[in-house]
Amino acid sequence: MRRQKRDMTERAYQRGYQAGIAGRQKDNCPHNQDQLRQEWLTGWREGRTDHWDGIDTATALEKQAIH
Repeated sequence: MRRQKRDMTERAYQRGYQAGIAGRQKDNCPHNQDQLRQEWLTGWREGRTDHWDGIDTATALEKQAIH
């Protein structure tokens, strides 16, 4: 039995968060579709905030699992 693919909006958010926590620029957003781009940027903003607040990678991974 195949596993279902994750929701694309959730995936865009998660990838944006990962980019933000890693300190990458928001210009690196790979999405052209408005809804996916918005989700990616929302994740990126949250990731950047966590990065600036000093949250380490392990804590960020825990936070992603909860979201």
